[in-house]
Amino acid sequence: MARKFSAAVLNAMLDTYETQIGTAPTLEIRTGAAPANAAAADTGTVLATITLPSDWMSAASGAVKSLIGTWQDASADATGTAGHFRLKQGGTCHDQGSITATSGGGDMEVDNTSLAAGQQFTVTSWALNLAAYL
Repeated sequence: MARKFSAAVLNAMLDTYETQIGTAPTLEIRTGAAPANAAAADTGTVLATITLPSDWMSAASGAVKSLIGTWQDASADATGTAGHFRLKQGGTCHDQGSITATSGGGDMEVDNTSLAAGQQFTVTSWALNLAAYL
């Protein structure tokens, strides 16, 4: 039998995620594959850096928690192809994952995976979804 939880438990787990990471974390968009885990050293080149707002995710509902507002870098740091993201607070990586263009199915979806230094860059979709555990 697969494990199942109430929506209340899953929502609490997701809301704790944002609380634990804290306010205004930094989102780094990087080239190449992600490191083996969040504790491993950074890999790739930083293409864009976004400081997220103080309240950066919605309140969890139905076992889903997603971005609030617009996550955007007005001027990309470097030229390259986005491969992964790292979400950091105080220099510590708390989350990382894959990046694809919008509707590409990555952990994070963006308006364009091919960045040029100085171009605007926008995250179009990012969510934590535990609905499979309902």
